[in-house]
Amino acid sequence: MSMISNPAELRRRALEVLVRELGFVDAMRFMLQIDSGRSGADYATEREKILPEMTDEEFLKEAAKHSGRPTGS
Repeated sequence: MSMISNPAELRRRALEVLVRELGFVDAMRFMLQIDSGRSGADYATEREKILPEMTDEEFLKEAAKHSGRPTGS
């Protein structure tokens, strides 16, 4: 594995790993704990910044891909 020199890329990949291993909610709770130096940090604001805009149907299909369950379509 190569070293990641771009800070934004490092943060993105770290978030991917945390979400995969902990789930989105616990990953965000963890990030807020270690990033407590920021004022006004809250889960809802962070979620809006990080989550892509998608319809409910798109979200469910994406979640099903990661869970290994069929989407029903």
